[in-house]
Amino acid sequence: MLEDAIQDYNGLFGTSYDTSSHGFQGYYEDLTRRLKNRDLDLVIVVNMFLTGFDATTLNTLWVDKNLRQHGLLQAFSRTNRILNSVKTYGNIVSFRNLEDETNEALALFGNADAKSVALLKPYSDYYDEYSELVTELLGSFPPGELIVGEDAQKTFVSLLGGILRLRNILTSFDDFAGNEILTPRQLQDYQSVYLDLFATLRPTAGTDREPINDDIVFEIELIKQVEVNVDYILILLRRYLDTHGELGDVEARATIRRAIDSSPSLRNKKDLIEAFVDSLTVDADVEGDWAAFVAAKRAEDLDRIITEENLRPAETHTFIARAFRDGALPTAGTSVTGILPPLSRFAAANNHSLKKQSVLEKLSAFFNRYIGLA
Repeated sequence: MLEDAIQDYNGLFGTSYDTSSHGFQGYYEDLTRRLKNRDLDLVIVVNMFLTGFDATTLNTLWVDKNLRQHGLLQAFSRTNRILNSVKTYGNIVSFRNLEDETNEALALFGNADAKSVALLKPYSDYYDEYSELVTELLGSFPPGELIVGEDAQKTFVSLLGGILRLRNILTSFDDFAGNEILTPRQLQDYQSVYLDLFATLRPTAGTDREPINDDIVFEIELIKQVEVNVDYILILLRRYLDTHGELGDVEARATIRRAIDSSPSLRNKKDLIEAFVDSLTVDADVEGDWAAFVAAKRAEDLDRIITEENLRPAETHTFIARAFRDGALPTAGTSVTGILPPLSRFAAANNHSLKKQSVLEKLSAFFNRYIGLA
């Protein structure tokens, strides 16, 4: 059976492992690496990965075995590595009643009260708090109303941030499905306002989790958990074309605009998407036309930057192609210098560093605008 599983693995990833001692060791190491890199979504193991394995992205463990003491804690701890504001705990789905064994193990290797720290509270505790915050949000900041004044804005940010953090926990409970209180449209509207305030109030430099005046935090990573993507927008476009035959429908455009405004990754692409929507005809091939539209706009924008900054065209095209291939724009090294126009480092008015900074700012904006698009 193991041999069959390894052969299936070889067929999927183009490897050549087997059940010999050397072959299995290679298989084990390759499997470990792919699991950490999220190339695999699910791995079934028996007494494996209990020690010497650590993957912060590992989220859920399904248990169908009677575990006790150190074996139980070793197994459960595979999921408890905190990754970011989204993954603040591990999720254990047990098909055996291990409550007593879990409490005994925590008491043995920690203390008698360890379960109150190590385990999540009951669903009702989180949901009651969530319900109170949502009620306060809807009462204090009805959807569609302008939030005036910094104090009100900070209260709104704090309220929605608390709701997002609780939703992040509640989604791991089956009971939460259908009891979200906020409709998808309301959540999108609130996220849009939240992102507007993030752009307005955040410090100039920072990260996705930033304080305002050291007393409030934006939970942008949690917004990304529920944000829409371009594929969703294209599905909406196709649906409206098939149903209505046109996109002049005010509600149709409002739905698309609302989805874009609620998405951190789509906001800087809003004008691009709206221009594409304006170009569509009744018989459009939405996916194909989108790919062609993006390719043309990307080439047009890059050529404009090359002209404005007097960059080396061939080198710049190669530089950008590699950035999209690697998923990141390099900001140091000779690759950046290689696209700049000739500049003397020893001239009296040497502006080499300023030129490099200006070019990188424009290319970074270009890269962030088109990354993830067809």
